[in-house]
Amino acid sequence: MAKSIKKKEQPIILITNDDGVTAPGIRNLVEAVKDLGKVVVVAPDKPQSGMGHAITIGFPLRLQRVHLMDDVETWQCSGTPADCVKLAVDKVLHRKPDICLSGINHGANHSINVIYSGTMSAAIEASIESIPSVGFSLLNYSMEADFSGAKQYARQIVQQLLKGKQDKHLCLNVNFPNVDASLIKGVKVCRQAYAKYVEDFDERKDPSGKSYYWLTGEFKNFDKGKDTDVWALEHNFVSVVPVQFDLTDYKVKKKLETKLKF
Repeated sequence: MAKSIKKKEQPIILITNDDGVTAPGIRNLVEAVKDLGKVVVVAPDKPQSGMGHAITIGFPLRLQRVHLMDDVETWQCSGTPADCVKLAVDKVLHRKPDICLSGINHGANHSINVIYSGTMSAAIEASIESIPSVGFSLLNYSMEADFSGAKQYARQIVQQLLKGKQDKHLCLNVNFPNVDASLIKGVKVCRQAYAKYVEDFDERKDPSGKSYYWLTGEFKNFDKGKDTDVWALEHNFVSVVPVQFDLTDYKVKKKLETKLKF
């Protein structure tokens, strides 16, 4: 009697974001990968940009099933992107997914933006939980942005990651240039550039005459290296930066071990 062939289970793909469950970016990401595994969406019920790695403490979290796309299990959460990952694992999936995807964010998350980004914090939270993860961002803040190139390359990246076993703490920060898909030159694995916003607070008056402040700023690149995410994006490449939650500066640690005497 012929041996029965065990059917390989589909990978579980958790998708979240920081722009909210109804944002076009998350819909495009779902469309790009929905046939690569079982997709489950758990995302904020409202925009959470710039939340960083905030988690909700001292307030209740709400989790509600909603309809996003046919055949895609979707939940909206009242919390932050990091909350979404935590709740997805514990209350929705009841297991760790095979991969966590965050995005596609409306706006850049290159250079210093990775520190403030809710998109990347969701991916990093997954990495902390031993789930390989990727954060995707498009350098276009418009809700009418063209995601065709981002979808194409996001799918290729996820396909390659699902082919084999990845490091459980793998976390990739992927940014797409804001150009037509035909103009994207390919993918570059990069380092994070030293680039940031030179900030200012615009002081204004409310109707009662009291001051309030509006954060403004200009993005400046202080890094002239050709191996950075900023350089790659300026030259129409998709940038891929491996990131980690271990913030230890090992070079300085080594120096301090020999210099500091107690």
